[in-house]
Amino acid sequence: MPPVSGRALRTAAVLLPAGLAAAHIGPAATWLPGVRLLLFPGLAGTGRRRHIALTFDDGPDPASTPRFLDALDALGARATFFVLGEHVVRHPELVRETVRRGHELGVHGWTHDRPWRPAFARDAEEVARTVRTVHDLTGHRPRWYRPPYGILTTSRWLAARRAGLRTVLWSAWGRDWTADATPASVRARIAADLRGGGTVLLHDSDRHSAPDCWHTALAALPAIVQDCRTAGLTVGPLRDHGPGPVRGRSAGG
Repeated sequence: MPPVSGRALRTAAVLLPAGLAAAHIGPAATWLPGVRLLLFPGLAGTGRRRHIALTFDDGPDPASTPRFLDALDALGARATFFVLGEHVVRHPELVRETVRRGHELGVHGWTHDRPWRPAFARDAEEVARTVRTVHDLTGHRPRWYRPPYGILTTSRWLAARRAGLRTVLWSAWGRDWTADATPASVRARIAADLRGGGTVLLHDSDRHSAPDCWHTALAALPAIVQDCRTAGLTVGPLRDHGPGPVRGRSAGG
């Protein structure tokens, strides 16, 4: 084997970090609906054909989450709430109340940070810490993981697998976190992508989005649930969604 030149070593030194970065952020391509629905139906939250999984991100939030719990009670519907660990420890009674009302909790991470730099040890610890915290408070161990911003990286995927969680994103969203969203626009966006077996994403908090946007999601919620039921679809949490989320190819396990 010929000796390795200094130029080759310098080139390798540049390419290796670039390669690691690509490997880290590569799974983020699943954020694209076309990629996710076609290649990773489990990651898109595809479940039973006559069921819709209703999910909420970014809570718990004492200013808004109770309003969603009341609205869901009035609708006779249950959902999966993807919670952030740092808010769980601040509002433990609200977390317990969510479970007491029949809802399911999933892991959204410890904080709502951006994932651009590889952080295998940190991601593993923060996901596991959130799982432990939810379990200690409620007696129920979470089954699901959704990364902040819906951006899946290799380290977040591995962290979820190590914690025994299945990663699930969504198949329909209302863009309810934006400042220009209205109840009608949220409903219309979800209706455009609403299919039996789908997973709907909304937000029960505005901590990481436009101020007061949760009012828009809350106002749209009754019509969204009614649209599902009019189409002959049941609405519930991911735990009732059937085998779809774990069947076929899945970037989350």
